[in-house]
Amino acid sequence: MTNRVLITGMGCVSGLGYGVDVNWQSVRDGRGAIRACDPSGIAAWVAEEEKAAPLLKSVDPGQLRRLGRLDRLSEFALEAGLEAVSDAGLMRHPSLAQRTAIMLGCGSGGNLTIETAYERLFARGQPKVHPQTIPSSMLAAPAAHLSLLLGVRGPALTLSGACASSAQALGEAMHMIRAGRADVVIAGGAEACLTRGCLAGWQSLGVLAPDTCRPFSRDRQGMVLGEGAAVLVLESESHALARGARVHGELAGYGMSSDATHMTAPDVEGIAAAIRAAHEDATIACDAPALISTHGTGTTLNDIAETAAMHQVYGSALARHRVIATKSAHGHMIGATGAMEFLLGLVALCRGTAPPVINYLGPDPECDLPLVLEPQVFEPEVLISSSFAFGGLNAVLVGRRV
Repeated sequence: MTNRVLITGMGCVSGLGYGVDVNWQSVRDGRGAIRACDPSGIAAWVAEEEKAAPLLKSVDPGQLRRLGRLDRLSEFALEAGLEAVSDAGLMRHPSLAQRTAIMLGCGSGGNLTIETAYERLFARGQPKVHPQTIPSSMLAAPAAHLSLLLGVRGPALTLSGACASSAQALGEAMHMIRAGRADVVIAGGAEACLTRGCLAGWQSLGVLAPDTCRPFSRDRQGMVLGEGAAVLVLESESHALARGARVHGELAGYGMSSDATHMTAPDVEGIAAAIRAAHEDATIACDAPALISTHGTGTTLNDIAETAAMHQVYGSALARHRVIATKSAHGHMIGATGAMEFLLGLVALCRGTAPPVINYLGPDPECDLPLVLEPQVFEPEVLISSSFAFGGLNAVLVGRRV
């Protein structure tokens, strides 16, 4: 490790609302965003209202026109990115044009743009689609749009690892800074998959809950989709200190693994391997008290497998940790979820309060964990944030207070 990686800016949007403070207060107080979603079912969707996307609305209209047509995927990424860069004190900073990179994770592209185009072609029989359909729906659009808006001339990359996408983006951004390839990386993820076609696909998988998301609870019935974005500004320690930046914490470690067993069923050994790798990378012992932000989807198989992996890695030391699962509040944000959970976990770490798992009905003997069920004062130095995706793609991040 040649350079510590510090977190100097944070921004997010989810069904809980716009901005880090709004999202943190809701999660801390046990308020969820899961509610009815058209055409049928439930989801944690971002309301379209007058105060929506406040930072994006404040951008000069001429600048926005340069971006072209924006899918909701890019709108979410831009809103979270603007908040994070402003929070870091880097708006219009010369560093953005020089040694700054962008690394965003997305599970899928601009679903609304694609479905609108298909509706025109196949439902209405129209011969043409909007001329901006391809650039606005491509997976790389959020990173490209953020680069255009902020004037970032360094690498702008997109990672797609299903539900681990934004955790991978943060981890790879950390390595980019450690390697000296950038001083600043704007990293995180976005997702906007609450469209009719995408929801139908998830419903056909049979993994969506009919009521709500209940991680690690008895009688849980599945996951609930969410949408939004979470973006963090990562900086080398030397760059952050030289400009007198306020520091939220450190991204201290990153572990990855592939199950290589099944496309949708989780594997205990693969999950455990990623957790161990993250601890080793951060040089943090597994028995050091930690706040564990779980993947916690609320599905039967995933919660059991994740519990077994934690027992395998931590053993009797698991009792020293506290386990949270914020998907119970903001839903499963797919490509954005890893960054969202790491961000909220970092805020919890800094403020010494573990937010509760909500919608809990009682213990499941196969999910024996030190769950936080009410807001709890807990002041460890370490955050472990886990993301386990379809395809057996596992990514675990380690945060540390500074």
